[in-house]
Amino acid sequence: MNTDEHVALAGELLRLVERRVIDPLEILLGPDGADVPDDLVGPVRERCRIEAEVWAAQLTGRDDQLAVRTAARLIASLFPGDGPFDPPDEWWATAFGRVVARRVGYPGRPAVSFAVAGAMLGITRQGVHDLVKRAKLARHPDGGVTTASVQARLNQPRGLRGARRDEY
Repeated sequence: MNTDEHVALAGELLRLVERRVIDPLEILLGPDGADVPDDLVGPVRERCRIEAEVWAAQLTGRDDQLAVRTAARLIASLFPGDGPFDPPDEWWATAFGRVVARRVGYPGRPAVSFAVAGAMLGITRQGVHDLVKRAKLARHPDGGVTTASVQARLNQPRGLRGARRDEY
C-alpha cells in the first residue's frame, strides 16, 4: 500500500468514527439539542484522529493476525447489528472494504455469491463466472465461490492476475 492509499484509508476510518460514534455522542451529551462544549468531545475527536492512523497502519502492516483483529474490532464497533455483518456490495469498493477483503475476506462467510465476489474483486458477476470456469476462483459446494479463493486472488501480485479488469 502506498502513502496515498494509507492516507485515504485513515481518512475514511476517521470519517466513519466521527459519523457513527462521535456525532451520536455529541447528540447524547448535548442538553436538549444544544451544542456540546468542545472540551467534552474535542479530546475524543483528536484521539480518534490519531487512532485512525494507527488502525490504517495495522490493517495494512505485515502482521496478519493484528490486521484481522483490528478489522474485527472496527467492523464490530462501526457496523453493529444483531445479525451477521452484511455490507452492501458498494462497500467493498471503499478503502476500508478493499483492505478487509484482502486481509480478512468476508468475515464469517466461507462462501459468497457471484455478485458479492464481483464487488469484492471490482469486476462484474460475469467476470466472476469466467474466473470460475478457468479455475481462477473456487466454486463452493453450496453455491457461489469460496471466500478464501477471492481473498487469495486479491492478494496475488497484479502481474499474475492479468492486465484486463475482467481478469482481475
